[in-house]
Amino acid sequence: MSRISKEQVEHVAHLARLSFSEEELEKFTHQLDAIITYAEQLNELDTSNVKPTSHVLDMKNVMREDIPEKGLPREEVLKNAPDHQDGQIRVPSILE
Repeated sequence: MSRISKEQVEHVAHLARLSFSEEELEKFTHQLDAIITYAEQLNELDTSNVKPTSHVLDMKNVMREDIPEKGLPREEVLKNAPDHQDGQIRVPSILE
């Protein structure tokens, strides 16, 4: 028994703005049915002793410690800015 119809594949293709030939529709229908069948096999596994996880590997924060440092002098920064006024970098207005 097929778990997905050619019409469903056609509908999803339409939503994704994809165009397939009849041959491709048949091929994708068969392939998607095989994928769904394989995924359904996972429902047969006993996972009662498996703790829920968000990631298969033990993850930890690998970022460095945030240490404040002195920034560049204002004059040096403004020297590289295309336009500045009163110690501030001027940018084109984006809001009217």
